[in-house]
Amino acid sequence: MAYTTPRGPGREEQALLLAAGLADLAVHAVGSAFGTLRGLLRRSDTADLAQSAQQELQARGRLALDRYTNVPPAHLEVLARHKLAREKTDSGDV
Repeated sequence: MAYTTPRGPGREEQALLLAAGLADLAVHAVGSAFGTLRGLLRRSDTADLAQSAQQELQARGRLALDRYTNVPPAHLEVLARHKLAREKTDSGDV
């Protein structure tokens, strides 16, 4: 009796299983999101919650823009400013 290794699913079956798995994951995620949204809408402080969320998003946006738009001064510029400040304090020009 010869032993043969079982063959796994073919490519078409693998693709079908992957697509079905992704679809199930998407349906689960959407259902969970709707459940969360429904719970939020039942709250009596929905307007306050929405305003708080808006303020939080604006603050996060401000921080993100500051992080990517403010370029720190060049290293040599910083060293030159420190040297000038030291020279002023050493000469008594404070």
